[in-house]
Amino acid sequence: MAKVRILSYPDPKLKRVGKKVTVIDDAIKKIIADMFETDYGTQNCAALAATQLDFDNPPAITVIDLSEKKNEPLCLINPVITHSEGEQFEYEGCMSVYPDHIHERVKRAARVTVKALNEQGVEIEFTAEGYMAKCLQHEIDHLNGLTYLDRLSPLKRERILDKIRRLRKK
Repeated sequence: MAKVRILSYPDPKLKRVGKKVTVIDDAIKKIIADMFETDYGTQNCAALAATQLDFDNPPAITVIDLSEKKNEPLCLINPVITHSEGEQFEYEGCMSVYPDHIHERVKRAARVTVKALNEQGVEIEFTAEGYMAKCLQHEIDHLNGLTYLDRLSPLKRERILDKIRRLRKK
C-alpha cells in the first residue's frame, strides 16, 4: 500500500471521469488499498474518489469511512445514484479544494439510493440520508469530473476562486 498524492484545485485532472471497472483484478485491488491508505493517512478525510488522486486513468471507485475510529471502510465501484429525494443545504469542504480554508453551502438531496459493486464485485444497493447522502453525492460528482464548486452559483464560485487565487500567492 502507498499513499497517493491528492490533486489540488484547479488541477485539470480533477475534471476526469472515472473509468468503468469491468474486472476487479490485482491492479484494482491495489488502487483500492492505496486509496484507503491515503484516506486514513490524511487528517480529517472522510472519503476520496479515485479521480481526486494522481492515478493514470483513474477508475470509478470511491472509498468512504465516516466512523470515528476509521474502522468501517466502504468501497464503492461504479457507483450510481438511482433515486434521490428531499433537500439539504449544508457546508461542504473537499480534500482537493483547500480543505483548511474553503467551505461553502451546497444544495444536495437529503436522501439517496446508490447502486454499486463492493470490493468483492458483489452488486450492492443501499439508501443513505444526511451526512452520508451528502458524502455519496460529493464523491460520485468527483467520479463524473465535478467538484462541489461546480454546484455553486456563478457569484459564489467567483468569490471562492478569488480566495483560492489569494491562497496560491502565499
